[in-house]
Amino acid sequence: MYFTRRGLMLVVSSPSGAGKTTLARRLLALEEQLVPSISVTTRPMRVGEVEGKDYYFKTMPAYQQMIEDNQFLEHAIVHDNGYGTPKDFVENALSQGQDIIFDIDWQGAQQLRHNVPQDLVTVFIMPPSFAELERRLVGRGTDEQTVIEKRLQKAYAEMSHWGEYDYILINDNPDICVLDLQSILHAERLRRRRQKGITEFVRQFSF
Repeated sequence: MYFTRRGLMLVVSSPSGAGKTTLARRLLALEEQLVPSISVTTRPMRVGEVEGKDYYFKTMPAYQQMIEDNQFLEHAIVHDNGYGTPKDFVENALSQGQDIIFDIDWQGAQQLRHNVPQDLVTVFIMPPSFAELERRLVGRGTDEQTVIEKRLQKAYAEMSHWGEYDYILINDNPDICVLDLQSILHAERLRRRRQKGITEFVRQFSF
């Protein structure tokens, strides 16, 4: 390698049921230099979860203090629980050439775009049709019809933000979609602004 590279932040968003979490997990399995974002949360730890691997678990007062101390790149209250992306974790990874994948909604993506636009790559995952999205949500068999209807209403609102993203992928075939996502990652890694020392490298060819 002729010069080192700064890492990037790959945001993957979608309405519930479009497959972003599954795609993110599959991409992580394919890419050694890609790690998941680890969020701070105030919700209780669930069985099987590990501190520092799944989340950084904090009390609400500690979470509020982190907000006051400007320690988050983005944060939000979801279902009465606080969530946030810690600055230190992200900057440490990026400076070492590590890429980070974020499974977050449009609001989180918007905050990241405001705070760190130079490191951000955003992808919105669309279902092939609204009927297919409904079929997937019903097929889970985990939610009552009223919950499914609320998720569908929320999906309408979420999909209205598609124009704010760098890339749009239609997830009608997860095998193809994850390869498209991987192609985006590979291309974005090669952007000139992410190559440390490229100016010095090119200067050797000057006359």
